[in-house]
Amino acid sequence: MAWRGVHISQPARLNFRDNQLIVAQDDGEVSLAIEDVAWLILDTPQVSVTGTLLSALAEAGVAMIVPDGRHHPAGVLLSFHQHHAQAHIAQTQINISQPLKKRLWQNLVVAKIRNQAGLLSQLEGRYAEALFSMAERVHSGDPDNLEAQAARIYWSDLFTDFTRGNETDRRNALLNYGYAVVRAAIARACVASGLLPAFGVHHASRTNAFNLIDDLIEPFRPFVDKMARERVPEGDRDEMTVEDRRFMSGVLTKTAVIGKEKMTILAATEHVAMAMVRAMEFNSAALLQVPQWAMKAR
Repeated sequence: MAWRGVHISQPARLNFRDNQLIVAQDDGEVSLAIEDVAWLILDTPQVSVTGTLLSALAEAGVAMIVPDGRHHPAGVLLSFHQHHAQAHIAQTQINISQPLKKRLWQNLVVAKIRNQAGLLSQLEGRYAEALFSMAERVHSGDPDNLEAQAARIYWSDLFTDFTRGNETDRRNALLNYGYAVVRAAIARACVASGLLPAFGVHHASRTNAFNLIDDLIEPFRPFVDKMARERVPEGDRDEMTVEDRRFMSGVLTKTAVIGKEKMTILAATEHVAMAMVRAMEFNSAALLQVPQWAMKAR
């Protein structure tokens, strides 16, 4: 199983040789087994990649993330669908019923709110218990939009003087970067499991090629939030640095719990994608297992 992440922030020449990813820089050359690499972030415009390597990355299912001019993730290289039951899974996904979609979304929202509450509890926040209680009241499809209600409470407790849409706040830049990295990992896992990223259970934008990914990311968001708070607990208008971006990309190595098993966030994305396939095939939202916050007994 691929487990390694590669973050390129200095000028480099990337090639593929003898089943190895070759990273050549002015101070030398490093080789990494392509089968060990799960994601590759090209965090600089001063990098060249050979066509041979691009082909090898796609064949190995490596998510290569490329940035925009502000170093925010702008795109990702994903494999064409190579799952042995691709057509069957795609047809199953397209045909799932509206009631199942609503139950799946309910599970995702409950998990998100519980993970937000878990983080607040760990930080001794004021509203952790309120969020735990709110999670218990989420119904199929979240008709009361408790996800949004919980978010207002959560952000006010997690950060001081914080507005999620404030682009001048460095904390938002950290959050957006971390979310983009996790989003790419989930997209990679969904493609590997035979799922079509465009067809979500709640998100359904005609212009969004990653509706399903934007559904599945919800329980993962608090893991990113924790790292952003550790990095910049108070407001800061400075630009996000390369050290910030490298720190936030490390979210995929952090630990989550699914069932009784501890695993990395990267492994959790793969587990969730496979669980989504099972939930769709057996028409049971209960089969969708998602990451949980590791908490002490309350």
